[in-house]
Amino acid sequence: MIGDLADGAVRATANSITQLGLENSSAKIVPAGSVLVAMYGSIGKLGVAGLPMATNQAIAIAQPREGISREFLFYYLMSQRDLLNAAGRGGTQRNISQSILKPWPIPLPPPDEQCRVVEIIEDHLSRLDAADGGISTALARVRALEEQIIRSALVDATSTMHRPTPELPNVGTDDSTIVPLPPGWRWVRLDDVADVVGGVTKDSKKQADPSLVEVPYLRVANVQRGRLDLSEIATIRVTAQKAQALELRVGDVLLNEGGDRDKLARGWVWEGQIPGCIHQNHVFRARIKTDLDPYFLSLTANTFGSPWAMRNGKQSVNLASISQTVIRKMPVILPPSGESGRIAARVTEQLDTNGRLREELLAARRRSATLRRAVLAAAFSGRLTGAASDSDLIEQQASELDEAVHASTEVRADEQIPLEAPHPG
Repeated sequence: MIGDLADGAVRATANSITQLGLENSSAKIVPAGSVLVAMYGSIGKLGVAGLPMATNQAIAIAQPREGISREFLFYYLMSQRDLLNAAGRGGTQRNISQSILKPWPIPLPPPDEQCRVVEIIEDHLSRLDAADGGISTALARVRALEEQIIRSALVDATSTMHRPTPELPNVGTDDSTIVPLPPGWRWVRLDDVADVVGGVTKDSKKQADPSLVEVPYLRVANVQRGRLDLSEIATIRVTAQKAQALELRVGDVLLNEGGDRDKLARGWVWEGQIPGCIHQNHVFRARIKTDLDPYFLSLTANTFGSPWAMRNGKQSVNLASISQTVIRKMPVILPPSGESGRIAARVTEQLDTNGRLREELLAARRRSATLRRAVLAAAFSGRLTGAASDSDLIEQQASELDEAVHASTEVRADEQIPLEAPHPG
C-alpha cells in the first residue's frame, strides 16, 4: 500500500494478503528490486521492493532494463515528484495513470556515468540524513518537554498535598489513564462539562444544488494537536438550518474522530478565525457548559485524553475511530472554579519559548527538504562534479527553488475566491 512507501527500501508492510486473496484480487506480485511509484494521493512517493511482495493498483512498478541503474532511476523519479504531482488529475484525491507515467522522459547517460551521478547524490544526501536525524532527535526532546510541562500543570504537580485515589463511576470504558489529583479537583466525563456533537457528512450529489448555502468547513487535516491548520479550507453546500446548527463559536473545543490511532481526540480551540465555519462528521465539537477553560480542556484531551481514546477507540484495517457516544465518556479534569483559566494561561506562556525553538527546528527541516530537491535538480542537470564547489551550486539551486515556491504561493493566494463576498462600499 502507498502508506508503506517512504522513499527507501520496503522490507515489511503494514498489511499482508493470502494466496486466496491474491488470486481473487487485482493485486500482483512484484520481484525484489522493483522501483515502486505511488500514483494516487501521495503522487510520486517511492520505494524499492526489498523482497517479493504484492501491490495494489495504486502503485506502479518499474523494473529497470539492462544497462539502467535502479538507483539512478529511483533518484531521477524522486527529482520529478513535483512535476508528477502537477500532472495529477482529480478533485478529492489527485492521481496519475500509467498512461502518464510510461511515456515520462528519462535522460539516460552511459552506465558508468549513471553510477557516478548516484555516488555524488548519495554522498550529499547522507550528510542531509545525518542532519535530519539530529533535527528529529531535537524535535522529539522538545515535544517530550512540552508534554511534561502540560501534564505537570494540568494535575498541579507542584502541590505537596495528599492525593486520594481517583474515583470515576464505571461506564464500561478503560479509564486506567487517570491519575490522582489534588484535593478539590475531580475527574468527570466530557459529557458532564460540554455538549458534544458531530459534524456534517458530505453528500456529493447535493454539492451542485443552488438552493443550499455554501459554507467553509473544517476537516481532520485542519485540526492538529494543539493548533489549527487553516492554510487550506474546503467549502460544502448544506441547508441553512444545518449551517446554523453547526456554526462554530469562539471557545468551541474541536476533537478528531478518526485517522491514525495516535490522532484520536487530538485538537484545539476555535477562535473565530473564519466566519460561518462548520465542521465535518469526523471532527467533534465540544461546547463547554460549565466553569472550565476551553484551552485547559483541549490540553487535557491532547495529553490524558489521547491514550484513553487509543484504548477505547476502534481500529479497522486502515483507520482508527472513536464514536460520539464513547468520546462523551472521556475523562477530563475539573479543577476548582477559576483555576483552569489561570493554569491554561501559565502553560501557554511556558510553551511559547518551546514553540519558538520548535519552529526553528521545523524551519531547518524544511530547509533540508529544499536542499534535497536542489541536490537532485543539480545532479540531473549535469552540474554536480563531486568537488567542494558543489555546495555553492546546491545552495544556489535551493535559493531558486525557494523563490519558485514563494512565487507559486503568491499566485495561488491571488487566485483564491473569498469565502464571503465583500460588502459594497
